[in-house]
Parts: sequence; structure tokens; C-alpha cells
Amino acid sequence: MKVRDIMTRDIDYITTDETIEQAAAKMKESNVGDMPVVVGGEAVGMLTDRDITVRIAAHGLDPQKTHVTDAMTEGVVICREEDEVETAARLMGDKQIRRLLVVEDGGTLSGIVSLADLAGALDKEMLGDVLKQISKPAASV
Repeated sequence: MKVRDIMTRDIDYITTDETIEQAAAKMKESNVGDMPVVVGGEAVGMLTDRDITVRIAAHGLDPQKTHVTDAMTEGVVICREEDEVETAARLMGDKQIRRLLVVEDGGTLSGIVSLADLAGALDKEMLGDVLKQISKPAASV
């Protein structure tokens, strides 16, 4: 089975020129805790509700004046629509991520794959292995 068969399409995203307040409003409207940050159709980062809390609110920064680039996690892990679901699952386990951005052949963001999407596509053993990998404590620095 291919990633394109299980991914969620038509996802909302934010851009680097938006403020944290605008991003938070989009997240609330979409009822999500994270969104890809996109420039020219290409994903350049992710912004999570935790990023907003830890990097903006905890430092007392003004969400109306602070831009997404000040809080987002740069760099993204992606897969292609044509990749096998098992390949995406291994990548999620290796990188310890719960969501994986999906791009089409030209590199334009086209969707996202979550653990919930994988649940219906993988056998229980492989799904369990992915969950164990993702749930491992991060290596200390």
C-alpha cells in the first residue's frame, strides 16, 4: 500500500510571515495541535502548540508581534506519496515523530500521515514496533 492511499490531504498550513496569534487561531479553527510551516508550497518547518507555549508564552513574548519563525521547529521529515506505507512507518519510528509530511513528486506539500493513519494500514506487530520506537526517551545531549 502506498502513502497516498492513507494520507490526509488538504491540510492547513501556516507561512513564515504570519504571527503566532494568527497561527494559533488557524490551529484552533482546524482543531489541531501542529501545522506545517510553508514557503512557496514547500514545507520548511513545523509549529506545535508546545512550541508556542515553550518558546513564546514562557518567555513573555507578544503573540501579536512575534512571527512563526521565532517558534517553529526548522527542518522537516518528509516522505513521498509513492512511498510504501512501511517505509513511512520506519521513518517515523527512526525519527521518533508522530506525524510525517507528504510531498508530491515536485516537492510540494500534499498531505500528512499520522499514527492513526498507519493504524489501519499496518499489521499489529509492525505498528507496535513503530510505537515503541517513537515512545523511547530522546537521547540526552
